[in-house]
Parts: sequence; C-alpha cells; structure tokens
Amino acid sequence: MDFKDLFSLQSDIYLKARPTYPEELFDYLMSISPSNELCWDCATGNGQAAISLSKHFKKIIATDGSEKQIANAIKRENIEYRVGIAEQSGLENNSVDLITVATAAHWFNHDMFYKESKRVAKPNGILSVWTYSSATISIKINEVMEWFAYTYLHDYWPDGRWHVRNKYETLPFPFEPIHTPDFFCHANLNKQQWLNYVMSWSSYTNYVTKHKIDPIEILLPKLNLLWNDNETKLVIWPLHLKCARLNTGEK
Repeated sequence: MDFKDLFSLQSDIYLKARPTYPEELFDYLMSISPSNELCWDCATGNGQAAISLSKHFKKIIATDGSEKQIANAIKRENIEYRVGIAEQSGLENNSVDLITVATAAHWFNHDMFYKESKRVAKPNGILSVWTYSSATISIKINEVMEWFAYTYLHDYWPDGRWHVRNKYETLPFPFEPIHTPDFFCHANLNKQQWLNYVMSWSSYTNYVTKHKIDPIEILLPKLNLLWNDNETKLVIWPLHLKCARLNTGEK
C-alpha cells in the first residue's frame, strides 16, 4: 500500500508541540484489556502514546510508516519501534491484547486496517482509536483559531482530517462500541508554544509547501491582540474515543 507521509517534514516540532494524553486514559485502556502482555501502538508517530502504554504493558510494538517519526521516537526498554503501515503490521495472528491508534486512524484505509486488527487481536482483544478536536483557550481566541484553521487554511487540510473536525462521529467503525468515559488533554502554554503546535498541523505544512510563505504572519496580528508574549494560558483539547472488543466468537 502507499503510505501518505504527512508529518515527516515537521517531525521535530511534532515531538515538542503536540499535547500529551492523560494518564487516566491509559489506566482505563489497561482496565478493559484481556491481559497486559502485548500492545500494538499503531501509527505511533513520536511514541507519545507508547511511552504511557509502556507503564502498563510488558511489551509495546509501536509502528509508523514514517522513518523520520520513528527516528525521533522516545525510547524505552519495553518498546520495540518498527517502520510499518497500519494495514500491514507484520504482527502474528491472535497475539495482541490492545491495539491503540492515537490521533491517526482518520488517515487509514479503514477496511484494510480493521481486517488487520481482527487478524492480530487475541480473543476479546481491544481496539481503541481516539483523536482530540479543536482546543479551547478563551472565547475570543477560539474564534480567531476557528477562522484560521477552517476558513483561511480550509483548502489545505487532507481529506481524512474532516473526521477529526467531526469528532470521529463520521469515522468508519464497524464494531459494537464500548461505552467509555470522557477524557481531556490539558497544557499550560505560552503564545510561542501554541504557535509551535499550529506549525505541526498538516494544513500548515501544505500551505507553506505551496506558497513558500508562513501563514502564521496572517494569524499573528489577530492573536497578538488577545495573547501577550509573556502570558501562559490553559489549553484544553477534548478527546473522542472509540473502543471495541474484537474476536469475541459471536456470529
């Protein structure tokens, strides 16, 4: 299969700028997994989710189609990083307790990925996919970022990103979903840290690649009116989680 590499160009800033996931999420995933032997963290990126998962599982196999993302991934003794795509994992049949996809399932060939997930999952193994949607900072900053992300950069988002915009409600998920708690990512950021996060967007990279200019120059005059350089603000991203139990034996 072809792999759409959307983040290698900004893999360094992706590692530094993306929000971390709450530890309560991984506590929950461990609580519903059949055992803690093996987790497949698919599309691991820089290994952000894999690091938290490594505290709960004896072994993590973390795969990503981007060699640069894997090269930048955070190392741990019980994490094995591999370059590989979601639809062809190379894992053994019926070997995995938990399959996780953190903020990436919207890029996949869903039919092929779900077939692969059922192949590698143990009986009653858990498939878990999640994303975060637009951050909340303040009413006025939210309005500016909504305009920048979905009006000014509207045409520069890859197609799969609209599943994120729709909070994964439109993401294909042909399984009986497990009812899950609500989770949120939190970070206290200054303005430059927030701009680093914006620069990790696929739409930002696509805009710069096409026009050879930085769209942050369009955003900054509006943002400067609302956010001082030395000011830190609480940023909250709601998580949208889908979980299912695979290979249950039901017809």
